[in-house]
Amino acid sequence: MTHPLFHKEIFLETAFEKRFQAMLRSAWNKRSWHVIVADPGSGKTMGIRDLVKTAGSRAILAIVTPKNNEDEQALGDQLYTALGLQLRGHWRTRKPKLMGHLHQYGTECIIVDDAHDLSLEHLMFIKEITDQGRLQYNHPLGLCLVAAGRGQMIPLKETLDLPDPTWLRFRRRLDPLQPFCRIAGHTSEEVRNILASLEIVYHELFPHLNLRQWSSFIYHWLTQSHFDPTHSGRVTMDHVMKLVTTALEWTYEAHETDVRAETLEQAAELLVLRRDTFRIIDGDGPSHDALPAESASGTLASETKKDQEELDQNERVGSPEVQKAVPQPIKPVKCTFSGVVPIDLQLFLDSGVLLVECPDCTSTSALSPHNGILRFKSHNRRKTRSLSTEPRWAKREMNWGVVGK
Repeated sequence: MTHPLFHKEIFLETAFEKRFQAMLRSAWNKRSWHVIVADPGSGKTMGIRDLVKTAGSRAILAIVTPKNNEDEQALGDQLYTALGLQLRGHWRTRKPKLMGHLHQYGTECIIVDDAHDLSLEHLMFIKEITDQGRLQYNHPLGLCLVAAGRGQMIPLKETLDLPDPTWLRFRRRLDPLQPFCRIAGHTSEEVRNILASLEIVYHELFPHLNLRQWSSFIYHWLTQSHFDPTHSGRVTMDHVMKLVTTALEWTYEAHETDVRAETLEQAAELLVLRRDTFRIIDGDGPSHDALPAESASGTLASETKKDQEELDQNERVGSPEVQKAVPQPIKPVKCTFSGVVPIDLQLFLDSGVLLVECPDCTSTSALSPHNGILRFKSHNRRKTRSLSTEPRWAKREMNWGVVGK
């Protein structure tokens, strides 16, 4: 069996965590508002958890955006739970009391993790509660909306840039100098420092462990296009840990005291180059027993290579067994268009036409105004272009208008 330490969450105060927590602390001290973006797997959640633990009080409240529930109550219940309060009574009576509880407990900053999943109702609820805090209690709150995003993508910016007065007022509450912030991943030197820290963490299992000698090798593998599609030259903590712990598991099972270059290379090949390889699990399935002591990693790599060669050969000759096992149900592809539709609300109501056509896949949906805006929900992409002739709102070139009349 592998050692439980390999599957235990480890928090290291890496360069990323220092940058990330410094931004959170700044918002806390200044009571400022920010949208903070970082790569998936960079360590945002663990950094938030560590900061809340360090604060040691309810001065900082950290919540997670409710999934598949766009109602304001779902977010409000998260705040009640973070304060340690029971969810008694109807939401109508609990909602007006929430800001009073935040004032009573001395909450100074709210951190919302997975903020890219916030709905319009969630955002308006945040604005309403914080406005109430300023008006009734003279109690400003800092706010950090922490979201996952790659490259130049900035979640929530499209919504907050809308000309509606609600979002203009929300945007004005963002910090004037740093409204949208991206926390960068790790450089080559910072990866070396992470490896030095991991040598200390795993010293009991591997007294002669020297990961730093492979820092250039590890950084090179993790900046390949599979893990770094934006070619930023930055590495996330999640990717470092996956590669290192996989190699160390094989090393531990082989009863070795230090990781070898061959083991790291095989782990990198499986995790980076062949991470999307389709595998057929047959027979008794994966075993819980440890691999044989004689080079566990070499055995795994050779068996995987052999299985892949057999699979490739069977596919070339049209083996009925493989053809029967390989087909998988095709999942519907999500359309890339969703969100706010920039149609003048008065024109929309006066037209009497409720159907709106997706400009990407031409599927149609009946919309109704909500809080002064029209929103096209996430939907599956149509396989064929629509030939509908019924009246509908559609985007032609740069303008929206009614077609089919």
